[in-house]
Amino acid sequence: MHIEHIAIWTNQLEQMREFYENYFQARAGKRYFNQTKQIASYFLNFSSSARLELMTHLIVPEADTLTGSQSRENFHIAISVGSEGAVDLLTEQIQNDGYQVVDGPRRTGDGYYECVILDPDGNRVEITV
Repeated sequence: MHIEHIAIWTNQLEQMREFYENYFQARAGKRYFNQTKQIASYFLNFSSSARLELMTHLIVPEADTLTGSQSRENFHIAISVGSEGAVDLLTEQIQNDGYQVVDGPRRTGDGYYECVILDPDGNRVEITV
């Protein structure tokens, strides 16, 4: 068994797609429209075969969709970038581009080397080896 995909809601569909493409080498499929539910989404593919689905309501007011910092604080996405040096470089690039670094880079008590940043919606993204 494996996780096929994880889905998160956003009110900034294009900005979120660009963020994950630019910093985590995701490849977005075609934008999908569900006319019945009035939802648009992208599936983002990663080299590991994991996928992230970004979804947005087309007609619901923004306040009705929970995104980012409105969701549970312990929710996060962890993305492995291969080495401690890669964690450091990507963290520096993301911070220099104006995104918030919440924690790290650091070695955790259980031995992980990681950094936690916030994506454009305030979702926690753990960058790890």
